[in-house]
Amino acid sequence: MCFSCHESDYNSAPEHVAQNYPTTCEDCHNTDTWDDAVFDHSATNFPLTGAHTSVSCSSCHTNGYAGTPTECVSCHQDNYDAAQNPNHTAAGISNACESCHNTTAWVPSTFDHASTGFDLTGQHTSLQCSSCHDGTTSGASQLFSCHESDYNTAPEHVAQSYPTTCEDCHNTDTWDDAVFDHSTTNFPLTGAHTTVDCASCHTNGYSGTPTECFACHENNYNNASNPDHQTLGLATTCETCHTTDSGWAPAQFPDHDNYYQLVGAHASISNDCATCHNGDYNNTPNTCFGCHESDYNSTTNPPHQSAQFPTDCESCHTQNAWVPSTFDHDGQYFPIYSGEHDGEWDLCSDCHTNASDYSVFSCLGCHQQGETDGDHEGVSGYVYQSSACYDCHPNGQSDKLIKRLINDK
Repeated sequence: MCFSCHESDYNSAPEHVAQNYPTTCEDCHNTDTWDDAVFDHSATNFPLTGAHTSVSCSSCHTNGYAGTPTECVSCHQDNYDAAQNPNHTAAGISNACESCHNTTAWVPSTFDHASTGFDLTGQHTSLQCSSCHDGTTSGASQLFSCHESDYNTAPEHVAQSYPTTCEDCHNTDTWDDAVFDHSTTNFPLTGAHTTVDCASCHTNGYSGTPTECFACHENNYNNASNPDHQTLGLATTCETCHTTDSGWAPAQFPDHDNYYQLVGAHASISNDCATCHNGDYNNTPNTCFGCHESDYNSTTNPPHQSAQFPTDCESCHTQNAWVPSTFDHDGQYFPIYSGEHDGEWDLCSDCHTNASDYSVFSCLGCHQQGETDGDHEGVSGYVYQSSACYDCHPNGQSDKLIKRLINDK
């Protein structure tokens, strides 16, 4: 071996003896010259990189070259202990230096705090680790534990029992930009709800606040007078009729058919409540004439008022439209707009003497007995009665009478 021949060279090199260099000369020297001595550290299990390439061998090999530890802290315990930004000892930071640092320099550290599940942003980036890590890196304090004094010095937080999950409302830049995103809850704020004070709904704190409208608006329901919700027994599910817009308006009423069925033309104006209710939802009539008296009075063809037509509009009209009317006096009953009676009457009451029952009619108001008696001489079974007139003259003409006279002869 080399050492057998070169032991004297080894012993005469002070650093070899002082630092207990290994006696395997070939590890560092070649056969050309002693002066080109280079030890290939990469051939060991600790390759030299970064700042390690420029330090003296004895800086690490303080006790010789055999069994030198490879853990960073074995050489850098003093660096760990003296570190103040952050204070490694106070914060209980791991002494596995390589988990945060590399061999190039201590700064910048390569520790990624986001890997812990708590990304450092805003003002948190400039804090000492010990500000949150009270002596250990495990079990770091929650935000409230760090900011309880900030919470307690905010009067509205304590008075209104704000939740202590600071991150619900605040970010890490500044407390002043506090905004709670209510849309992340099961009750997004819309309409008038966006402008009310939190305490208006959260009267008993923020846990278990009811989401039913009636829970907050029972007084509005009880005091509503137009329409009177309580008297009408309207549902307490406010959202059935109302939105969150201010003033409760506009309101829908999908239960209208339970009170008055909207069909035909009424269905087309179902969203224009004022057309029928005119601002009063408690005293709206539920008869056709109650709403359509002016239509009745202004009708001229035929003139309903002067002809004393019945006021039960539905007996002639449908809810689809006034025209066409479903009443066909000539086709269904008796020709008064054609034939011999056209123009011979003025009022319905000329024939219909009972205004409450139009099935009752009289021919005798126009056809006097003396006149009819003379026209019916020799007619068997003749009586001066309206029902007899209709039996013989169902079309208002005399053709049936003539035939009977001829047959009798």
